[in-house]
Amino acid sequence: MMEINLFWKTLRQFFTVYLPKQRNCSTNTIEACHKTWNMLIRYITDEKKISLASISFEIFDPELIISFLDYMENKNHWKPATRNQRLSCIRMYFKYAGMMDCTLYHISAALGSIPGKKEIDKSMTVDFLSEEAVSAIINAPDLESRLGLRDHFFLSLMYDTAARDCEMLVMKKSDFNPDKATVYLMGKGNKPRLVPVSEVTVGLYKKYVSKYHTNEDAPMFYTTHKGVKTNMSDDNVARFLKKYAAEAKKKVNFKESVHPHIIRKSRAMHLYRSGMPLELLAEFLGHSDPQVTLVYAYADTEMKRNAISKAAS
Repeated sequence: MMEINLFWKTLRQFFTVYLPKQRNCSTNTIEACHKTWNMLIRYITDEKKISLASISFEIFDPELIISFLDYMENKNHWKPATRNQRLSCIRMYFKYAGMMDCTLYHISAALGSIPGKKEIDKSMTVDFLSEEAVSAIINAPDLESRLGLRDHFFLSLMYDTAARDCEMLVMKKSDFNPDKATVYLMGKGNKPRLVPVSEVTVGLYKKYVSKYHTNEDAPMFYTTHKGVKTNMSDDNVARFLKKYAAEAKKKVNFKESVHPHIIRKSRAMHLYRSGMPLELLAEFLGHSDPQVTLVYAYADTEMKRNAISKAAS
């Protein structure tokens, strides 16, 4: 049997030991790195015509990584933030490899010279949907169908709690307490928080679980493959959200691109406009730094316009 070369051994240790156990990285971070390396390996084999067995540390240089990033950016229309994140995942591995074997440090040093993609500064702008647009999206599913009921509850709960997509997808049935009208969310960095939900959402929960659940430890939202229930994927969420956004645009005029995170940002902006203090909003969203929510105050031109109108009258 051919011995696995050092590159593959180190890559395996990176994903099985370093990221989860030594760095204690979140599941999302590990999945992002895993996805990046899957794409890079596929690029090397498909576009560079290098076999898996021939992949070793010697082939990695800035030219290869830049060509990969350029190719994927053009093919998948990556935004600068996405490209920079992929580059960061690649660099993380080679930094680890250099720590494990000092003779490999030169690769990490060379890749450090690759410049990140500059982004337009949108730090004080927020893309969000109007309450009318959000309502149209949430109510687009067909409630007479089983999947429509699931999707309607998912979107209603996501908006009500301003949950991140990843928080929704790791949620278990037991995390929802209908008696106390609360839901337990596991945020970034494995930081938990308890969030209140409306009576309307509690009602939707009861209808949903009556059709979908018997097991308290099952994922709240799942798909079934060969009789096994697994957590629903973010691709699935993006797919049905795109579908319902298209239907909603037939009734309500909005130009914003609809994706899971814009539901969270829209809820945050609506709560801020309703008078929720920024400090409480930060806690509600699961931000450890209240300063993060200042972006909503800077971005809300409607409140500024109203204040100017009152001052002028």
